[in-house]
Amino acid sequence: MPTPARNRDHLTRPTLVVICLCVLVAQSMVAAINLMIPQLAASTLAPTSGQLLWAVDAYVIAFAGLLIPAGACGDRYGRRRALLAGLALFALGAAVSALAGDPAVLIAGRAASGAGAALIMPATMAILVQLAGPEGRVQALASWTLALGLGGLAGNLGGGLVAQYLPWQALFWLMPPIAAVLVLAVLRTVPALPGQPAAAPDPIGAVLLTAGVTVLLHGVIESPAHGWTSAGVLSALALGALLLAGFTRHALRSAHPLVDPRLFAARRLRAAVLGSATSFFGLFALFYVNSQYLQYVKGYSAVLTGVAIVPLTVGMALVPRIAVRLQARSGPRPLIGGGLALIGAGLLAASTADAATPYPLYAVWLLVISVGMGLSAPALAFGVVSELPPGQAGLGSGLNTAARELGAATGVAVVGTVLTGRFAGRPADLIGAAGGSRVAEYAAASGAGLRVVGVLVLVAAATVWFGLRGGPAELPGTPAPEPARKTLV
Repeated sequence: MPTPARNRDHLTRPTLVVICLCVLVAQSMVAAINLMIPQLAASTLAPTSGQLLWAVDAYVIAFAGLLIPAGACGDRYGRRRALLAGLALFALGAAVSALAGDPAVLIAGRAASGAGAALIMPATMAILVQLAGPEGRVQALASWTLALGLGGLAGNLGGGLVAQYLPWQALFWLMPPIAAVLVLAVLRTVPALPGQPAAAPDPIGAVLLTAGVTVLLHGVIESPAHGWTSAGVLSALALGALLLAGFTRHALRSAHPLVDPRLFAARRLRAAVLGSATSFFGLFALFYVNSQYLQYVKGYSAVLTGVAIVPLTVGMALVPRIAVRLQARSGPRPLIGGGLALIGAGLLAASTADAATPYPLYAVWLLVISVGMGLSAPALAFGVVSELPPGQAGLGSGLNTAARELGAATGVAVVGTVLTGRFAGRPADLIGAAGGSRVAEYAAASGAGLRVVGVLVLVAAATVWFGLRGGPAELPGTPAPEPARKTLV
């Protein structure tokens, strides 16, 4: 049924709900896989520790590597088309994962779903930014962030229920029918916003950027198993850096680059991108060890683990609305700096947890981290998107989300490196050994990893705080603000 013409020029509530549901579903698969690690480790797939890490991060690698090209494609060919294509690819990847008979196929399916999510995320944010208009943009981005938080909650609860009562394949079989329903809902409620056909595509830039990010992340993810100074890791890092340098050179010479590196001359854009990466660097480092801590050290079941993680999502679900009102009075800088500082402080507190730590105290630490995320996320997203021309909303949202996913993969790699270096053996061997010396050794190792991450987050928070000082930077050629439009956000 065609969308009525009167609904095409502003953001309606049905459109907002459908867009946020797409974000929620894509985000839920990032969180849910962490609850499945023990079941996957004990399954007939018999994955190694490295393959388990790849099963978690394959989604993130494809996601991060393709986000910026996917956002640019949405700008050119239409954001609704990109969203529909992303939902279809996301569902296909989930089906491949469900049918996997060995770890390689599971990893490939996760990568395909990540590629679908790379189309979904920038398209959803760009649609909200375009329909909400300048007056409603901050509230729209807060709604988008709320969907991220609820996605984490849904992933933790859903993943815990599946891990407790169903085979691991059930998690992936749930996704195709959900994606099909969302496709129908998008067709009914989301207007077919025109793309920007005048903007020439940049296939060379897209290949160089995607390959560079993918190879670089490959090196980062392999570092816990092989060491940061191993030949394979150093080669991957060097090749990734070389490809990204080639992308930069190409972009500076291209008449229509995928991303113009000169955009990063804006100090506030650099700070906002770093802040987005830092927040997810800390959050996903915690995600990686959190569910294992609760199951292996505390002895919780998968369902109880999913419920116990809920405080980590409460702040991300509830605080963004409050952050919008605070930003209107004080600007984004205090929210970003304060939010990142809370994340770092919460990680340092969580690093002290062991088998004797009361859960209510641990829940308070998780809540502190989630409040930090809820305070900083909308302001960071606005900081990136607002620094780019409105016609590049998809690129801006892709850049913001790419920074987050790069930070996420690096956070997992850093905490995994420390954990691997301090704990000999497989975490899955701790099942049923609650209270033993090996459990205490694992708790100490994961705590050391979180301390390293927490310190790095605090250092980055200070860097971002100073980078955001002063008035907003203005980009040459940025169009004047559009007239205010009514929103229902």
